Amino acid sequence: MKTVFSGVQPTNKLTIGNYLGAMKNWVDYHKDYRAIFSVVDLHSLTSKISPEERKRNSFEIVTLYIALGLDPAKNIIYYQSDVKEHSELAWILNCYAYMGELSRMTQFKDKSTGQENVNLGLFAYPVLMASDILLYQTNIVPVGEDQTQHLELTRDIAIRFNNLYGDIFQIPEKLTPKLTARIKGLQNPEKKMSKSSEEPNDSVFILDSPELITKKIKRAVTDSEGSVYYDVEKKPGVSNLLTIYAGVTKKTIEEATKDFEGANYGTFKKIVCEALIEDLSPIQKEFEKLIKDEAYIKEVLIKNSEKASAIAKETIYKVKEAVGLPVR
Repeated sequence: MKTVFSGVQPTNKLTIGNYLGAMKNWVDYHKDYRAIFSVVDLHSLTSKISPEERKRNSFEIVTLYIALGLDPAKNIIYYQSDVKEHSELAWILNCYAYMGELSRMTQFKDKSTGQENVNLGLFAYPVLMASDILLYQTNIVPVGEDQTQHLELTRDIAIRFNNLYGDIFQIPEKLTPKLTARIKGLQNPEKKMSKSSEEPNDSVFILDSPELITKKIKRAVTDSEGSVYYDVEKKPGVSNLLTIYAGVTKKTIEEATKDFEGANYGTFKKIVCEALIEDLSPIQKEFEKLIKDEAYIKEVLIKNSEKASAIAKETIYKVKEAVGLPVR
């Protein structure tokens, strides 16, 4: 069975952008793939958040994975830091990555701009991401446009390594989900919705209350035209709300647009709110039940990290043997 791998950083709570853009598709992956989903907590060390927040976010994300419908008996759900081979492989791959290609990474340029001191972890972040993927001999990686460059680097490093030592790594391919939505900010619909946005009404989080969701959607930026139709260039705010509605109702943009023929923006936002709240409600209820069972979540993490480690050990053995490091 082929392997699919994906992960989320615990730098903040997860938004409906994370949900509609990626996680909503994860639930059925186990039917066709060995599905591995990590909370990539080592990556989050490049961001300035408190240890308490990192621990809390990590635990909540694992709980949310399960609440979304990821059965821990059919999917491998674990903390990245619980599998030491991630760090071990990352160091080895650092020695096969080039400074020039890392310095060209768009995300590094964006995140380092204006900073007086840039930590090495931020620069080497894509190599750790490469180790996450290659460690499990991953065949496919569901990534958005913002991570495509990192996946290409992963492929380059794997091919470079294989050319030197033989077929050690599976070369991963990009997976484009059938149903995906690129959710923008509610206050700035020109940019991707971010879980770290400083504007409190820009992002809707998966665990936001119905009252808070309603408040945020009502305040979402639209335009002065007053008619509902999809045009990203002329009507980015309205188009974004249509995308959200289509994502939660599983309708096409064309079908979603037809639902609002003749509707004013007040009615439009009200229906989008209702659809979003209805879609998130069962997830939130399941989360509230699971988060109280700390022992169960910890048991899931222990069992699944053991499963992940068993796979990772096979790869690291092959890698160390290839480069001439002692293996036992």
